[in-house]
Amino acid sequence: MKICRFVYSHRESIGVVEGDFITDICATARKAGLPPLSTTDALMALGPVLELYIRELQAQAGAPVEVKLSEVKLLPPVEPSKVICLGLNYWDHVEEQNAKPPKDIVIFLKPPTCLVGHMHPIVKPKLTEKLDYEGELAVVIGKECRHVSPGEAYKYIWGYTILNDITARDIQFKDRQWTRGKSFDTFAPVGPHVVTSDEIEDPSDLRIRTRVNGELRQDSTTANMIFKIPEVVSKLSQVMTLKPGDLIATGTPAGVGVFMKPRPKFLEPGDVVEVEIERIGLLKNPIVAEE
Repeated sequence: MKICRFVYSHRESIGVVEGDFITDICATARKAGLPPLSTTDALMALGPVLELYIRELQAQAGAPVEVKLSEVKLLPPVEPSKVICLGLNYWDHVEEQNAKPPKDIVIFLKPPTCLVGHMHPIVKPKLTEKLDYEGELAVVIGKECRHVSPGEAYKYIWGYTILNDITARDIQFKDRQWTRGKSFDTFAPVGPHVVTSDEIEDPSDLRIRTRVNGELRQDSTTANMIFKIPEVVSKLSQVMTLKPGDLIATGTPAGVGVFMKPRPKFLEPGDVVEVEIERIGLLKNPIVAEE
């Protein structure tokens, strides 16, 4: 299933995306005379019976309440306690900057205040002249976990989505660490929805592409990850408790703006960035100047 959060008629809800329509789970529950599950965390808690719950909900309501996808404002599909990002996790990205591959995962955090949804503007701050994109596959944790093995990792994954790790390169390189340059508001577009893990049993070979104003910049596959998803989840769980809804952005492939030849290509107001991942969808966001 494709699960989204959205605003329609000034009301926030959650739903299931099917083609050009969203089944509004909250409105359908009210129509059926049942208490609505109003958060994605509540849906995650249903685990393997989520699909059965939605079918029974629709049956009791007589028919689902549907809204057109084109008429809603999509929100970030989950509300994480933290956004964990990996650096230098694609062989081709390491090669494009003539770096040495890491011996262990390289991680940093983005605050949840970075999150915005599909089609929401990315704000270019006045503090940066070198705004860059990083298209990434993001893992959505579905159950709390700590000290899990790689073999157990998939049991704790609810689904997958797309994240664009926006970065102020001049600040990143000046600070010689990554937090400030990656933590501005709007610097983590995510969505447009979560595809539940039952639809993507093996995320290890998904094509990932990023375009700026229609120009193809990144074109790779998740098969190029240095550290694979089960190992990443396991390693992170040795450090911190992973909570339902937490996002793990698994790194970006080659083709980021700062390493383009013969000269870098940074994002400017008026640009539009699209990140597309096979079997998940397309995340699109315009760039605007800070007022």
